[in-house]
Amino acid sequence: MSDIDRNTEEIKENRDIIVIKDLMKVYKGGVDVVALDKINLNIRSGEFLAIVGPSGSGKSTLLNMIGLLDTPTSGQITLKGTDVTKISPNERARLRNKELGFVFQYHHLIPEFTALENVMMPMLIAGENKTVASDRAKALLDDVGLGDRLDNRPNQLSGGQNQRVAVARALVNGPSVVIGDELTGNLDTKSSNRIYELLRELNRKTNQTFILVTHDMLMAEKTDRILRIVDGKMVSELKRDGDKFVQSGKGESAGNADNTNE
Repeated sequence: MSDIDRNTEEIKENRDIIVIKDLMKVYKGGVDVVALDKINLNIRSGEFLAIVGPSGSGKSTLLNMIGLLDTPTSGQITLKGTDVTKISPNERARLRNKELGFVFQYHHLIPEFTALENVMMPMLIAGENKTVASDRAKALLDDVGLGDRLDNRPNQLSGGQNQRVAVARALVNGPSVVIGDELTGNLDTKSSNRIYELLRELNRKTNQTFILVTHDMLMAEKTDRILRIVDGKMVSELKRDGDKFVQSGKGESAGNADNTNE
């Protein structure tokens, strides 16, 4: 059993599923580019939060660090009590498949596969029995409103439907954390709203942690906490208080949700 597995019960007690300390990411070249500048952040189990900021602010870089898709220059990222900056590439790959689910702006479905086969794929990669994977995938596709589209390929589905397949795929291994990077960027308003309503419903139903990067403040305001990054620094934090957001004490500066958009 890995440290991650052993720490699962402990997380239920202390509630912090991700802890980030003094995180730095510097891209070396002719001129060094500081993408993340001493980020400190705690994310609680079951949170539904958004990360916002202008293009080039570092928000997607931060998401890549949390998602174990990239490694920091310095600092620490703890997932379920384990410092993931110190584990092997093989362990990182295992954790990505088991503990993290991803939904990107483009769905990245395999065009030759049906909706059912696309959703099954992470479970099959993890070595799960095909029948078990099929049953789980069918249940999730039904949850996202596509129980009647199991045998359709991506070119037979709308953009919104394909993104819902991608959401089901992200959830199929029962990840602790679901990460979305501009996941409604290619969708119309109606489809975007449906995706976010679906994510919110799943968050409440499963108590999984959802971390969403977005340029769209209307979408960000559907979450419970909004973190704003500018020039690689966490500059403000807004927390939901009923039907409005209030400024937290964290960050170098802060405003209200209405002026966070770029």
